Amino acid sequence: MRRRRARSEREPTIALINIVFLMLIFFLVAGTLSRPLDPDLTLVRTADLDRQTPADALVVFADGRLSYQGQGVASAADHVAGLDAEALKRVRLVPDRDLPAQTLVRLGRELRAAGAGQVVIVTERGLP
Repeated sequence: MRRRRARSEREPTIALINIVFLMLIFFLVAGTLSRPLDPDLTLVRTADLDRQTPADALVVFADGRLSYQGQGVASAADHVAGLDAEALKRVRLVPDRDLPAQTLVRLGRELRAAGAGQVVIVTERGLP
């Protein structure tokens, strides 16, 4: 006598789809990225504040001029040549807002080629 083969068990794909769908709904409802700002809120203006450059940072103006501690610097190589071994590990760079990106990238590459270990760009934080 032949035994009938038991019905092949199917995977409960519908149940899995339902669980994934419920999890999706849960995370959409429960997780918020950020709350919108209150329309009555007025943010602080920093345009009128006195800004001070970090003491150990190389400043790059919009026209490409370089300055370190208030003194003009001829090139990135000249700046790196005047630094000690500890300062060479991390060179801080403060670019002007109007400085073209190509100039900033070129200057970063020049600093690395001249011996800077890490080039850190110092920026102003703001709301996205």
